[in-house]
Amino acid sequence: MVNKKLPHIGTKLPGPKSKKLINKDEKFVSQSYTRAYPAVIDHAKGAYIFDSDGNSYIDFHAGIGVCCTGNCHPEIVAVVKKQAEKAIHIASADFYHPLVGKLAEKLAQITPGAKEKRVFFGNSGTEAVECALKLARYNRRKPRMIAFIGAFHGRTMGSLSLTCSKITQRKYFAPMLPEVTHVPYAYCYRCPFNLEYGSCDIACVKFIDEVILQKVAPAEDVAAIFVEAIQGEGGYIVPPVEFHPRLKKVAEKYGIYYVVDEVQSGMGRTGRMFAIEHWGVVPDIITVAKALASGMPIGACIAPKKLMSWVPGAHSTTFGGNPIACAAALKTIELLENGLMKNAEKMGKYIMPHLKKMWEDYDIIGDVRGKGLMIGIEFVKDKKSKKPASDYSNEVEQQCFRNGLMLLTCGPNGVRFIPPLIIDEDIADKALKIFEKVVKNIAGRKKR
Repeated sequence: MVNKKLPHIGTKLPGPKSKKLINKDEKFVSQSYTRAYPAVIDHAKGAYIFDSDGNSYIDFHAGIGVCCTGNCHPEIVAVVKKQAEKAIHIASADFYHPLVGKLAEKLAQITPGAKEKRVFFGNSGTEAVECALKLARYNRRKPRMIAFIGAFHGRTMGSLSLTCSKITQRKYFAPMLPEVTHVPYAYCYRCPFNLEYGSCDIACVKFIDEVILQKVAPAEDVAAIFVEAIQGEGGYIVPPVEFHPRLKKVAEKYGIYYVVDEVQSGMGRTGRMFAIEHWGVVPDIITVAKALASGMPIGACIAPKKLMSWVPGAHSTTFGGNPIACAAALKTIELLENGLMKNAEKMGKYIMPHLKKMWEDYDIIGDVRGKGLMIGIEFVKDKKSKKPASDYSNEVEQQCFRNGLMLLTCGPNGVRFIPPLIIDEDIADKALKIFEKVVKNIAGRKKR
């Protein structure tokens, strides 16, 4: 898989073609999009991305976790072409087609818990979350929701009401969905209760049980707790082993639904099909999207059959369950089960020791955390103060780009590694070499 000539930067960035195309984009395209780099992507293959000026980059963002099977995996391309010749669109809400039922059956089989489940298909993660919101209210007949500080669940109005990641995402859009209460996540590196893991008795869960549900949001009025298995946009925060089991027990005690958002963490990225499997917890409702179809737009809300038994018309879709997306999703799951999920676990174990060594060597790296190929690196002014250093994380992102490595920031001061699950040690070594070169340069300037 290794190509010794890649990555390659042959022009000043942005290159002349990219600069021209960016100028047109700024004239006609909504600038609410958060473009990370001044480059226009022309094509991509495997773990490499190529811009309009012929520059090439190692892909360590996978289209924000979407291209789990790599860019343009030949088997994905083949099933997309084959289905496109049969039917491009069938409205699954009004007409039956075989692939939507086949994919729903497969998702029912691979998600945690009993196999008797039903699936609602949409086009994205935010649509999957909107479905979960409505499904929880429909069944519980309760108005309130619990979500977490740092959470990202989407940007449509319902899911945005649960999102609490960046102020830009919420500013000027009030009023949100009423009766959503945000609580601290299990962020042990920066414990919101100023406690130490090991002696804290998972205070963040006790706080929900003993304070929030008793004094703020009466448990009798709460329909669901929405939680990410691993918090994504909030900083790739991996909660301790006790967190999800204890939180699920609190939900069960009051009959509150436990909704796990696996939009970014699911589909093999952590070495398990769904990240929540690392905690041995069975959610009441699961939402997935992003990597589900290797780049084709699809989202899914999955719940037990008895829970997803609403009447026809209660919730519906035009494009959800698109046959091309379903074909791509089925092939994606097959590829994950046949080795890519295992490779994510293997490569995570290969990369983590290198990052831990960098943590030891550089005072500006405050924390390294993750599972499989969902890895976060948090930057600080120094380890002692833990003062967040968003200027460092932003510079790491941009300097890596200029050296041929595309990755993305996460949280206020973190950088994430979310490469395609096809990477091998050679590609990982190239990426780590560029990453360390950049970190060393920034750390060296700080010392001066």
